[in-house]
Amino acid sequence: MEILVIGDSCVDVFRYGEVSRLAPEAPVPIIKPEKETSCPGMAGNVVENLKALRAKVSFITNKKEIKKIRYICSKYNHLLLRVDENDKCERINIKKSLSKINWDQYDAVVISDYCKGFLTPFDIQYIISQHPFTFLDTKKILGKWAEDITFIKINSTEYNNNKKTFTLNPFLLDKSIITRGKHGCEYQGKIYPTQEVPVKDISGAGDTFLAGLVYNFVKTKDIKQAIKFAQECTTIVVQKSGVSTL
Repeated sequence: MEILVIGDSCVDVFRYGEVSRLAPEAPVPIIKPEKETSCPGMAGNVVENLKALRAKVSFITNKKEIKKIRYICSKYNHLLLRVDENDKCERINIKKSLSKINWDQYDAVVISDYCKGFLTPFDIQYIISQHPFTFLDTKKILGKWAEDITFIKINSTEYNNNKKTFTLNPFLLDKSIITRGKHGCEYQGKIYPTQEVPVKDISGAGDTFLAGLVYNFVKTKDIKQAIKFAQECTTIVVQKSGVSTL
């Protein structure tokens, strides 16, 4: 199985520490850093999860490093603060990055668009036109530029942001798989419930869902089975701390 992932990536940094008191000058917690971990994030996390599933992955992403730094209370695994560094990146150069790709060698193409500047609607539309099996996860408001996508993965917030778009373009809703956290997910009006588990961290859970969805769909060509598999994958990672892979 060979999959091409295109999208903006970052480094997810987690700084864990002891929190025992508030600052005297303001009601904010004081953290004493004890441990730091880091891992690929955003589209990079999709790639890592696909690799964990034993897929062969090619990756096209931004060169400028984006960082998301989270400060966590170790005792309660509670997020205190997130600091984003270099929150925007350069746009993809289609001629340089995509013109020489042998699209036929890939079983599927994944577009993981965190809206940091790497991909425009025009770029996404071009990528979609190159392959029959394309998956889109985007923070953008959808439009007709996405009409030829195979499947769209969105969360509840993104669904609410796109309600007007779905009213005007109902065919986009038919392609959309809506993840709703502990309430499962929805596809073409059907709810797919998920197993209730103790949740430690939901960071990156959507990336894991997308990776599991693509991987299983390539294997089975059955989107309903792929949704169930993706939910099983997500159930595993939300029980771990930080941005985790399978």
